[in-house]
Amino acid sequence: MRCAVLRSTFAGLLLALLSKGLSSIHAAEISHLPDNITVLEGESVVLRCKIDEEVTHKAWLNRSNILFTGTDKWSLDSRVSLVNSNDSDFSIQIERVAVADEGPYTCSFQARNQPRTAHVYLIVQVPARIVNISQDKSVNEGDDVNLFCLAVGRPEPTITWKDFKYGRMYEGEFLDITEIKRHQAEEYECITNNGVAPPDTRRVKVTVNYPPIISDAPNTPAQLGKTAILRCEAMAVPTASFEWYRDDRRPLESDSTLKIKNEKTRSLLLFTNVTDKHFGNYTCFASNRLGASNASMLLFRPGSVYNGGASLSACLSGLGFWISLSVSVLVKV
Repeated sequence: MRCAVLRSTFAGLLLALLSKGLSSIHAAEISHLPDNITVLEGESVVLRCKIDEEVTHKAWLNRSNILFTGTDKWSLDSRVSLVNSNDSDFSIQIERVAVADEGPYTCSFQARNQPRTAHVYLIVQVPARIVNISQDKSVNEGDDVNLFCLAVGRPEPTITWKDFKYGRMYEGEFLDITEIKRHQAEEYECITNNGVAPPDTRRVKVTVNYPPIISDAPNTPAQLGKTAILRCEAMAVPTASFEWYRDDRRPLESDSTLKIKNEKTRSLLLFTNVTDKHFGNYTCFASNRLGASNASMLLFRPGSVYNGGASLSACLSGLGFWISLSVSVLVKV
C-alpha cells in the first residue's frame, strides 16, 4: 500500500513539473526523441533519451506510470530494463513488445533547476493474419454460396478474395455467389494484408455437383471377327456410374465376349470378337445421386444403311424403361 501511494505521489509531482515546464520547452529541447517509434509485436525496442546538460533528476514514464527514476526501477514488468543512465544517455528497453505497450512515453529530467521533457509515442504493429475462414464447400448447381474470411492486424488489414480460374478480385470479408454454375467450381483464395509483413493467404475449395450429361456416344462401324469399342462419355459431379443395355437388357449377362471398362468420365463397351448378333442398337446409362442420362448408339457393319432416325426410334421404343430406371436410381440415392 505504501509503495502504491509513493508511486502515485511521485507521478503527480513529475506531472506537475511537466505542466509547469511545457511552456518553456523549445523544439530543440525535445528533438532528442522522435515523435513516433514503430515496432512489430514480439520484437524489442530501445527508447533513448539524449541528455546534453547537467542533470539532477531524471525519470521515464508511460502515461502516468513511473518506469524508472534514475537507476531505481519502479515498474514491476520484467520486460522493461534500463540500458543506459549516464550524463548523456538515459535509455530503457522493452522486450517482447505487446499491443498493450502502445502509447506515449515521456523522458523527464531536471537541468539547471528547470524541468525538461521529451515525448515519444510507441506504435505497435501486428502482421495481418487470417483467424477464421469458410470450410471447403460442396453444393448443388443453382445453390447460393456464401464465403467469409476474417482477419486481424495493426493497422487494420484489407481483405480480398481471388478466383484462380478467371483471376477476378473481390474486395471485402464476404464473397457471395448467387445460383452457382458448374464452371464456377474452383479454389477461391482469401488474401489479407496491412503492409507490415507479406500477405497471409488461405484457400477454400468449392465443389459444384450436377447430374450426368452424356457428351459423346458415337455410332461405330465394326468388322466381323475383329474387335470393336462403343464409347460413352459423361460429365458429372459426383462422377457418374455407367451401365450398358441392349433391348432393355444388360448385354454382358448373355455374352462372355463383351467387357466393360469404366474410367472417370467415360465407359467403354469392348467387343473381343464381333459376330452378326452384335450388330444393333446399344444404350449407355449414366447416373449419380442428382440424376441420370442415357444415349443410344449403333454398332454397324461398314456399308450398311443407317441414319439418326433409326437410332432415335430405338431409343423412343424403350422410353418407358429408361424413365423407370432413372426413377429407381434416384430413389436408391
